[in-house]
Amino acid sequence: MKNIRNFCIIAHIDHGKSTLADRLLEKTETVSQRDLQNQVLDDMDLERERGITIKSHAIQMEYKHSDGETYVLNLIDTPGHVDFSYEVSRSIAACEGALLIVDSTQGIQAQTISNLYLAIDNDLEVIPIMNKMDLPNAMPDEVMDQIIDLVGCEPDDIIEASGKTGMGVEDILNAIVNRVPHPEGDVDAPLQALIFDSVFNQYRGIVAYFRIINGQIHSGDSVKFVNSGKEYMADEIGVLKLKQSPRKEMKAGDVGYIISGIKSSSEVKVGDTITHVDRPCESSIEGFEEVKPMLFAGIFPVDADDYEELRASMEKLQLNDASLTYEPESSAALGFGFRCGFLGLLHMEIIQERLDREFNMDVITTVPNVSYIVHTRKGDEYEVHNPSGLPDATKIDFIAEPFINAQIISKADYIGQVMKLCIDRRGTLKNQVYLTSNRVEVTFDMPLGEIVFDFYDKLKSISKGYASFDYHQTEFKPAKLVKLDILLNGEPVDALSTLIHFDNAYDFGRRICVKLKELIPRQQFDIAIQAAIGAKIIARETVKAVRKDVTAKCYGGDITRKRKLLEKQKKGKKRMRQVGNVEVPQTAFLAVLKLD
Repeated sequence: MKNIRNFCIIAHIDHGKSTLADRLLEKTETVSQRDLQNQVLDDMDLERERGITIKSHAIQMEYKHSDGETYVLNLIDTPGHVDFSYEVSRSIAACEGALLIVDSTQGIQAQTISNLYLAIDNDLEVIPIMNKMDLPNAMPDEVMDQIIDLVGCEPDDIIEASGKTGMGVEDILNAIVNRVPHPEGDVDAPLQALIFDSVFNQYRGIVAYFRIINGQIHSGDSVKFVNSGKEYMADEIGVLKLKQSPRKEMKAGDVGYIISGIKSSSEVKVGDTITHVDRPCESSIEGFEEVKPMLFAGIFPVDADDYEELRASMEKLQLNDASLTYEPESSAALGFGFRCGFLGLLHMEIIQERLDREFNMDVITTVPNVSYIVHTRKGDEYEVHNPSGLPDATKIDFIAEPFINAQIISKADYIGQVMKLCIDRRGTLKNQVYLTSNRVEVTFDMPLGEIVFDFYDKLKSISKGYASFDYHQTEFKPAKLVKLDILLNGEPVDALSTLIHFDNAYDFGRRICVKLKELIPRQQFDIAIQAAIGAKIIARETVKAVRKDVTAKCYGGDITRKRKLLEKQKKGKKRMRQVGNVEVPQTAFLAVLKLD
């Protein structure tokens, strides 16, 4: 165990985590030259296309140190985006050390700080690294001061590196061996292993990734999952190289995988503890937090017959992404589907894309919204994730909405526009700190519902990409919220209804009506598109009917002949409006997300 080091890489988006991980794998010859490619650990097509890490990836390296010893280094590469911070918290739970990477051209950003706090809360040894030192616009002195202020380390502790050229990689490997503590644990104690991730393999069932805290495990042992209480045979255990590499036995401190032919995804929970059947451990491993979804949206199959298939796809996806939560729901407009909880808008987009690519599922997503707490006049309170779940307006005393503590770090030049954006979104300025002469950190108290749509995109565009943003939920506060319904020919479309602040309702309703008018195809009859709060209509647009020229055959003659034909057409249109129904195209549901 003295020669094992478990560590993860944490940083803000685009600060070079995956590139630096490539260099570490190359230096330790874990990956052959033939298999080497950029972002070698990002094995999902989506990750490569977008250049972001979505999943944490574990891999084992062997490093021959100058003291003649060979060390086993277990690396977990983590995502940088705030929507995937749950992945980071799980990786940190399985490690003793963390490489904190800061881009020397950009300095410390919001996600760097929040990921660092996660690592410090878990008592990890933090090794600060300044990456991208080969670039001509690097600011080593300024960034070094920022890191010293944040971490409280000595200037000599900071390693200068470049993921592109491989500079400083040897220093990083030495620092991991010398500074990261080896795992503590008792090899002779009963087995205790933490599951930190799982994937579905269609031939072998569910593969769980674990980190052994105490004890040892041999292939063929009878094991038990403590929280679910299920018992299995450990058919195969092993370590994670670029591909899975089977082993006969593994001991305390090791990170690896277990295949035991589990078919049902409900039996494997991330954060569960594995132990032996005949000699179980006394308690499960503590300190693993449940995920709290920030954002809710309905996901429905385009074809109603695909509902069961969508359920199976969701189960398999949840195995690989523990931060996805879902429960069945039905909608009058869209039939049966699921109410899903996400960590943010990017997370929602990625899930939709993965359902399409990995499972060939065509889905419609409804307008995303956050969860509210409704207080009734009788003194009851309950949580509502969906506007259609609201009780009658006469029974509601008040509705409380979730608020967040938003930290934004930006260049001083853009601070005025950043503040205006936050105040327009009902934000209250809490704090403003100059980190350096040209970098400001502002803290706002804001409603979560105001940032779920396009806040992040707007922030990036007004700050020319410089501002970085991080948030965490604080409390629920009463707010003047109303339910905005969209009606087509007097019929409400439940998938388009939203809970919105009273001050924004009129403007938002009008914009949705205008947008739907562009998207809904013309029918044989007029279609009235209305936005309503309760019984009061606040906006209306009309899609005009497609009319056949019934008077074309009347050339000359009495006017009454034309009138008679037009009256007949009018009656037909009226009857058609009573029986005709309006098809809402899928683009209409997506367009509401991109209203601007």
